[in-house]
Amino acid sequence: MKLKKLFVLALVAFGFASCENFLEVESPSKYDDEYIFTKTSEIERALNGVYAQLLNGNTYGNYYLANLCLNSDVDMWTSGTETATDDSYRRFDSTPLGSAGSKAWNAAYMGIEYANNFIAQLEQSPIYNNEDEDIQAQLDQMMGEAKVLRAVFYHDLVVLWGDVPFSLTPVSEADDNKALLLPVTDRTEIHRQLIEDLKAASEKMQFASEIANGVERISKEAAWTMIARMALTAGGYSLRPDTANPKNYGTMERPSNYKEFYQTAMEYAGKVIESGTHTLGKPFNKVFIDECNYIVTSNDDPIFEIPFAKNSTGSIGYIHGPSGAVYEGASVAPNIWGASNGGACLSAFYRFFFDPADKRRDFVNGLWDYTYDGIPNLRNHLTVRNNKWSKFWGPSLGAESAGNTGINYPLMRYADVLLMYAEAANEINEGPTAEAVEALRQVRMRAFGDAAKVEEYLAEVQGSKEDFLKAVLDERKLEFGGENMRWRDLVRNNLYSEVIFYSFLRYFGVAEGMSSGSMYTEMVSVYDGKAEDFYDNIPYHIYYKPTTVENDGVTHTNNNPQNVDIYPNTTLDIIEFYPNCLYQSELNTGQYVDYELADFFVNSSWYDEGEGMPSTSIRYSFYGFMRTDAVGRIGIVKNGALETINPVGYDVAQLPVVRYILPYPNDVIQRGGGVYKNYYGY
Repeated sequence: MKLKKLFVLALVAFGFASCENFLEVESPSKYDDEYIFTKTSEIERALNGVYAQLLNGNTYGNYYLANLCLNSDVDMWTSGTETATDDSYRRFDSTPLGSAGSKAWNAAYMGIEYANNFIAQLEQSPIYNNEDEDIQAQLDQMMGEAKVLRAVFYHDLVVLWGDVPFSLTPVSEADDNKALLLPVTDRTEIHRQLIEDLKAASEKMQFASEIANGVERISKEAAWTMIARMALTAGGYSLRPDTANPKNYGTMERPSNYKEFYQTAMEYAGKVIESGTHTLGKPFNKVFIDECNYIVTSNDDPIFEIPFAKNSTGSIGYIHGPSGAVYEGASVAPNIWGASNGGACLSAFYRFFFDPADKRRDFVNGLWDYTYDGIPNLRNHLTVRNNKWSKFWGPSLGAESAGNTGINYPLMRYADVLLMYAEAANEINEGPTAEAVEALRQVRMRAFGDAAKVEEYLAEVQGSKEDFLKAVLDERKLEFGGENMRWRDLVRNNLYSEVIFYSFLRYFGVAEGMSSGSMYTEMVSVYDGKAEDFYDNIPYHIYYKPTTVENDGVTHTNNNPQNVDIYPNTTLDIIEFYPNCLYQSELNTGQYVDYELADFFVNSSWYDEGEGMPSTSIRYSFYGFMRTDAVGRIGIVKNGALETINPVGYDVAQLPVVRYILPYPNDVIQRGGGVYKNYYGY
C-alpha cells in the first residue's frame, strides 16, 4: 500500500476526521502499549498517525496557506470590509472568537499530542534499545521523524501565537484537569529545547536517499533543516507582549544571545549543504510541475514534501493557480479538471519586482482564469494567481472534482537551506563570506541561467552586511512566493511594518493616480529601487489575444504552445499578450490587429468613481495596521487607535508594530480558567 494511502487510513483510524479540542482529558491519541509497541510494523503504523495530522485541513491541508499566510508585498488577500472582524487574519484583524485560528490551534496541539504519545511509548517499548542494529536503526529513524514532526507543529504555533503552552510529554497521561493546563513557555525556550532535542535525534537518522519513501518522509537532512529554521526564527525579532499593559500591542525584540542561534542556523544549514544529498538541478518551474504530476524526486530541491493523497487530502493546486468555474457541479471538455478556487493569490505588483531575465517571473504570476468549458478569461484584479501549483498542471481528477488534489507541499526546500545559510553567515561574520555568496549564487543561477549576469549582480551586493542581507531577502521574496515565507522573513528582520507601509501606499498611490495623480507613487518607486516615475508609467492598458468566440458556440483556436516551459497545461487555450505589454508602458500605444484592449489598475476594483477615492479593497486590505478613515485620510493603527498621518516624509523608524501575533482562541481561554491570558491588545 502506498505511503499516502497509509496516512489517509491513519487519519480515519486514529480519529482525525474531525479536530478534537486541545486539553481534553480523554485524548484519542492514547495508544494500547501492548498492541502497538511490540512490533516495528505497528510502530510504523502509529507513526503514520502522527504524520496524518499534517494532512489535516486545519493545518497544511488548507488553513495555513488559505487563512494564515499573512499579507505582505508578495502574498495578498484583499478585503473591502470597512469594520473589524473576528477572523480576517491575513489583514491583521481578528479576535479570540475567530474560527480558523481556533481550528488551527487545536489541530496543531493534536499533532503534538500524537507525537508526544508516540515518543513516550516508543521509549518504553520492550523492543527499543534493540541488540539487532538494523532494527534499532529503524526505531531511531522513526523516533527522529516523530520529534521533527513535533517540532514542526510547535514551531508554527510559536510563529503564529508567540509564547504558548508547552510540554514534551503527553497530556493524555494526566490524572486530573489541572495537569492538562500546561504552563505558557517563552518562545525562545521552546525553540531552544526543540533544537537540542533534534540535534541528538538527527545523528541517528538516515538520509532521504536511504529511506524507502524518500522526501515523503522526514530524513536527516529534514531534521537539520528544521533545526536551522527554528534557530533562525529564535535568533530573529518577534513581537513580545507588554505584560504590564495587555492593551499595548507590544514591541519587536530579539534575544540578547541571538547570535548563538544564528551560529546554530549556519552550522546546520551548512550540514545539509555539505552532505551533498540535494541540488537545484531541476529548473525552477519543473519542481512544482512535477509535484502537480505526483513525481517525487529525493535528491533535488524538495527536502520534505507533505504527502497528500489524491481525492482525499490537501488543497494544494486547488487554492493555487487559475480559478476554474463549473456548471452544475462539473466542468465541460476540453476543461476536464473540475473546480479550482485560486484564492491563494499574490500582489498585483509582484511581477514588477523581478528582473526581466528571471525565469521565475512569468511562471509564477498568473493572469487568467478558466470558464467551465475551458475559455481563458483575463484576470484584471487587485491580485494575480499564484501559478506555482495548479490542478490544471497535472492529470485530471475528474470534471466534478474540487479540492483534495493530493499534490504534495514542499515544507522544506534546498533553496531555503541555501538562503538561510547565506543570511546566518552574513549576520555572524558581519558581512558576506565566500560561502554565503556561493549559496546565493546557486539559487540565482537556477533562476537566470546566465553566469555573467549573476556574477555582475553578486559583485554589486557584497559591499556591506546590509547590502547582502537585502539581496538575500530579495531573493527569498522572489523564490518563495505563495509558500508562507515572506511575512516570516520580514518579522525575523524587523522589517514587516516598513514593508506593509509601502505596500499600502503602492496600492493606494497607483489607484489614486488613475484620477488625478498621486503624491505616493514617487516615494514607493524610490523605495523599490526604481526610477521615480516607475509606478506612474506601469502598463495601464494591456493588449491581449483571447480565444475566439463565435455566435453559434465556442471555436477553440488551439493557441496553446504545447510546451510546459511556456505554460504547464498543454490542452487548454491560453491568453497571448502583446510583447512585454505587461511590463513596459511604452509598448501600449495604438491598436494592434487581432488584439483586444483591457484597462489594468484603472477599473472599479481599483478606484471607486462614486466615492472619488481608491476602492474599499485597497483602503482596508491591511486593516489592522494601515487603512483610511471614512473620508479617505490615511492612518496608522497604534494600539488599536487609528491615527491620521501624512505618509510623505513620514519617518518609518517611528512606525508601530504589525500585530501579526494571533490571539489565544476563546475556547482555550475558557478552558484555561484564568491560566491563559491574551495580550497584544486582544
